[in-house]
Amino acid sequence: MRFGVNLLNFGSGTTPESLVRQATDARDLGFSFAMISDHIAVTPDVHEVYPAPFYDQFVLAAHLAGRVPGLTLGTTITVIPYRHPLQTARLAANIDRLNDAGFILGAGVGWSAAEYRTLGVPFEERGPITDEYLAAIRAAWTQDPCSFKGRYVEFEGVRTAPAPATSPHVPVWVGGDSPAALRRAAGLGEAWHPFMPTLAGLRAKLPRLAEEADRAGRPAPGFAPRIQLAVGAVPDSEDRPLGHGSLDRIRADVETLAELGATHVLFDTYPGDPARRGSAEDDRKVLELVAGTVLTS
Repeated sequence: MRFGVNLLNFGSGTTPESLVRQATDARDLGFSFAMISDHIAVTPDVHEVYPAPFYDQFVLAAHLAGRVPGLTLGTTITVIPYRHPLQTARLAANIDRLNDAGFILGAGVGWSAAEYRTLGVPFEERGPITDEYLAAIRAAWTQDPCSFKGRYVEFEGVRTAPAPATSPHVPVWVGGDSPAALRRAAGLGEAWHPFMPTLAGLRAKLPRLAEEADRAGRPAPGFAPRIQLAVGAVPDSEDRPLGHGSLDRIRADVETLAELGATHVLFDTYPGDPARRGSAEDDRKVLELVAGTVLTS
């Protein structure tokens, strides 16, 4: 199992230097990959949770590719309807080429209706748009020239080189835990990438994921959760978010994830509220404790 870190690319005090330091610390602590969040229009609802400045995930990944060698980079997640699929395909393939350790495209539908309105994308159709765009992205990675015709996008004879360095294409991790997200992960992803899962939720949803993959005629995708770290005394139950509790509890959570078939685990130090966010040094100390507990066990 591989372990990674969610890079916090937003908020007061975030600078190019602090972002490089986050990625360098992650690599030096022994984590093998790092992923970056997505917002394009920081509308008031977004700003309440992920305040500006907000650094673009693809630009930042390209920046880090040249400065922090040895670290696989990725997105957690890219809101797929926000960009034309050819743009997303090209950005991901280019970074996969530029970064020797490769790239992972996390894919999801997002949550901010205000951001969708600002970008002129219909929020109510975000699920079907995501499905179609992911199909177009995968086609662009594997066909050159590429043609595609769908309800939301069509193009013909488009040259798509360079192809991704990763064969056969950049791995896609599909976020979300709704029935539609599970179908999307089973049909269009290499891994399911849920955020803040509970043990009860995983035990209910992993069998459904396998059933959806069987219906799609594909092998069950991998399982690569993102877990929020909250080190401290937390009552134990199957409804407790994994990653919340003592270091011994977090180590046991990782062992449970391995037993359930997780191939990757992404650790996230952000508490979900900027008012409760600690300093960069606080985040590093938490990751250092977790690395010493999990990476050496």
